[in-house]
Amino acid sequence: PWNCVLFTNEEARKQWYQRRVRGSQTTSDTSTQMTKTGCWVSDRQDKVIIPGKYVTADEKFGYMLRQVIVLQSYFRRWKAQKYVNSIRQDHIRRIEWEKKEEERKRKEKERRLKEEYQRRMQPLSKEDFDLVYHALELWRREEIENINATKSGPERKAALAGLMDEETQLIASIQRHKLIAKKDNGKKAKRQFLEKCAAPKEWIGFDGMPTKMDTPYTMRAKDLKMTYDSLEKRYLTREERLDILLQLKLTVKEHDCKLTKDIVELIDREADLLMRGSKEANLEGLRQRISTLFLQYIKTPLFNAEAANLLKVPEDPSSLRKDIYFCRGCGNYLPSTDFELTTNARSIGRCRKCKNLDSEGRLREDFSRYRSLLQSIRGTEEAFNDNSRIIFLLTEADLRYLAENIWGAQSVLSQWEDTYDLTLVRWNRRLEWSPWNCVLLTNEEARAHSKLVKPEEAYGPVFTQKIKYRHILGKQYFASMPKLADYMSKNLTSVNMPLPSNAEKIMYGGKKKENVVLPALTETK
Repeated sequence: PWNCVLFTNEEARKQWYQRRVRGSQTTSDTSTQMTKTGCWVSDRQDKVIIPGKYVTADEKFGYMLRQVIVLQSYFRRWKAQKYVNSIRQDHIRRIEWEKKEEERKRKEKERRLKEEYQRRMQPLSKEDFDLVYHALELWRREEIENINATKSGPERKAALAGLMDEETQLIASIQRHKLIAKKDNGKKAKRQFLEKCAAPKEWIGFDGMPTKMDTPYTMRAKDLKMTYDSLEKRYLTREERLDILLQLKLTVKEHDCKLTKDIVELIDREADLLMRGSKEANLEGLRQRISTLFLQYIKTPLFNAEAANLLKVPEDPSSLRKDIYFCRGCGNYLPSTDFELTTNARSIGRCRKCKNLDSEGRLREDFSRYRSLLQSIRGTEEAFNDNSRIIFLLTEADLRYLAENIWGAQSVLSQWEDTYDLTLVRWNRRLEWSPWNCVLLTNEEARAHSKLVKPEEAYGPVFTQKIKYRHILGKQYFASMPKLADYMSKNLTSVNMPLPSNAEKIMYGGKKKENVVLPALTETK
């Protein structure tokens, strides 16, 4: 307000100047000089212009159109060459990929056959012996078919009797291998038990680094493990063996009970025999008794507190009276953990040992293929991370029924029959995996199927109706699965037990838990 002046409208218009810009064209005079009388102009640089053919607008447009067509033809030729080259490169890459896939499948098949051959020649686990018995059953059936087709009458009976004798010899050989494997597995189980007892406590700290800590209990277990390892050594001198026995005697004398007294008595007996110069072969039985009793000493929670966390038998005998059922096969009363139930079981039936014995004697089934398939499906379902439950309740026998009886043990698209190349994927990927929401495809077809949002529109009504019919069959056979899954979830929630993690779900389904390799420690806390 202190920096302004009051003007009228007329005075204000006089104060401001409006700039205007206007162009103008000045006149230009030109002249032309020509040769005439009195003036000569050179014509050396003159040009003679002859008018050409008159071109109309239509003719000019037609000429331009023809030139444009020529340009377009060359451009389209370049585009076509580029497209053909890209198709050629795709075709070359496709051929290379097919060759690599064939090579990968061939190597995978060779590896699988080699692994199966190794398992048959050197069986160690129950699954390996199931594979051996299954191969024996296939051989027996093939021999019977050959005998029935080529012989008759007394010759056929004699051939069948000879086949039975040969089968008996093979079974006896398998049982001998089984005893050897049982002995080796027992040694491995003892070793794992001692290592787990002596292992330090491990956890992940607040800084994300693994932390290890030795407690008095683990240190005690480590001392017992070292003593047991020394006791199991062979080819020692007499003085070294006497030192080990003296150390063992001092260890067990810390507690006074019948077990320790028996160990001390056996130690004194071996020491006396060693001083008398007895042979090593004569002491094998005595040393085995000492090792067995000392292992029993290590497994006693009163002497080794860490053993209480690893023993399957509870400390309270009264808990063994709960959940006891009668086995119709062997006639024994066994805990519920010794019985294996299928999803549609109506009664308890027989225990695992009776079923294994019946499988070795009559059925001789091999579930290794469906075991690997079940693990593959569980791993795929873990990737969805949507609390899929039903797949973790199925067994190998359930999956075998689903694949063979409902889906015909072949891909619904290509009719591929190799079980190792097949998998059961979700029909609708937005829903939980279940026997009524799956489809049997090869691995390549499954990867393509998993990208479909609406499979009904992609496959068509005829194929979809075929899939729906098999889903109905699966839902009828596995009708109790949803209720069973809900019941188990409610029980886990009622006892405040957290649901299993992703790795635990796979472990509960039959896969052995792998040892977690922790990174090297820079500092032990």
